[in-house]
Amino acid sequence: MSDDPVPLASLSLTHVHYDPTDRLSYLCAWLALIPQGLCVVYATLIWATREAEVALLFAGQLGCEALNFALKRLIKEERPRRMNGKGYGMPSSHAQFVAYFAVSLALFLLFRHRPPHPRVRRRNHTPMSLPERAAWSVLGLGVAAAVAWSRVYLNYHTEKQVMVGAAAGAVSAVGWFAVTTVVRRTGWLAWALDTPVARFLRARDLVVEEDLCQAGWEKWDDKMTELKTKREKMKRK
Repeated sequence: MSDDPVPLASLSLTHVHYDPTDRLSYLCAWLALIPQGLCVVYATLIWATREAEVALLFAGQLGCEALNFALKRLIKEERPRRMNGKGYGMPSSHAQFVAYFAVSLALFLLFRHRPPHPRVRRRNHTPMSLPERAAWSVLGLGVAAAVAWSRVYLNYHTEKQVMVGAAAGAVSAVGWFAVTTVVRRTGWLAWALDTPVARFLRARDLVVEEDLCQAGWEKWDDKMTELKTKREKMKRK
């Protein structure tokens, strides 16, 4: 049996090279982890809310990643000479990932989400107005742009690779939004949500008309109001 130590490998999924003397490089290293963080957000929301819209968004995200995988092996363009990554560089998977998410979020907030009018208060909750939804959309696009730019700054991709990745992600988002719109309007989504499997999983489609934070809030608010009423009655006695 050999006494030579086995060389260790690095988990490249979360391994990011950056210049420790450059604070901006350090910030870019954190920005590079946003796609992984979004995957955790996807899984958490799907499990906690059982919302069909979130599941559809994640399905499109996976399709976008599959497209990136195929494009890289079709184009076979190398990364920059002083590269800090493995595999092909065209298009940037980070840029494509965040572009899909940001554009999808904007399309949902501006065109699909139909909350009650802000003047219509429901208990202790006020729905987002159109300017607020537009602001969140701009914020999402801004963060996506920052993530894409960080890939160039960290020398993982060229500017062209990032731009092509962002374009592929945006086109994927628009295309998937069109597909899911057809699925909704033709009744296929309603049919799927009424199947035994979907009902067993408690799948629902409420986020189109309600905010995620609204789900279950009225039930909790009723419970707290009832509890306060009981306490007041006990004090009077």
